[in-house]
Amino acid sequence: MLQNETSNELSLELLGDFELVCSGQRVRVPLGAQRLLAFLGLQSDGVHRGAAAQQLWPDYPCHRAAANLRSALCQGRRTGCVPLVDCIGQRLRLSPLVRVDLHTVGVGARKIVDGPGPPPGDAEAFIDDLTQELLPGWTDEWLDLDRERWNQLRLYALESLAQRLLTAGQYLPALQAALTAIAIDPIRETAQRTVIEIHLAEGNVASAVLRYQHYSDFLLRELHVSPSPHMTNLLQGLLSA
Repeated sequence: MLQNETSNELSLELLGDFELVCSGQRVRVPLGAQRLLAFLGLQSDGVHRGAAAQQLWPDYPCHRAAANLRSALCQGRRTGCVPLVDCIGQRLRLSPLVRVDLHTVGVGARKIVDGPGPPPGDAEAFIDDLTQELLPGWTDEWLDLDRERWNQLRLYALESLAQRLLTAGQYLPALQAALTAIAIDPIRETAQRTVIEIHLAEGNVASAVLRYQHYSDFLLRELHVSPSPHMTNLLQGLLSA
């Protein structure tokens, strides 16, 4: 990261509230330009102008959507310390000078999911990054697929991280990672099992049984199903004791 006075580093934050940061300073961005920058930040290969206009303003006639896009482009060009959007013929893309937090955190998450090895040194900071939702409060339909992709990636990363931390005997951050995954998807069993495994590793048998009972009651109430045999086997001999 460049820190000298000539640096014009740009960071687009899509995890949590929208923010554009230029050389360490937050930049005020008009709403139309926010939506355009966020949309382009999710398109790794860029997008045709017509497709961008239709997806960003789906309820408008084509000519009105195109006018809104031109306005957002003008606003985007006047925002920040360097040009934010590259126009290549009829295609638009976010400038490669702009670092997008979703992509940066996503690279780390995929490394956790795909590669063996010890947990990262600053596990708590990584867990904090994975707690962030993709533009919470935004209701645009073009966000739905990317939001689901992000949720699935961070679930797998948190579960993988929790298992690595458990193996390393780092029980508190392991528990934090597993509980963060449960907060994202309380029905999913994987992280619930990890919490039970952590309690058992610490010798907290009562806590492990209580977690199982709460989860079992939750599944019965919500879906009329029971935990899998894989989960039940973790507590073999304890549930009937």
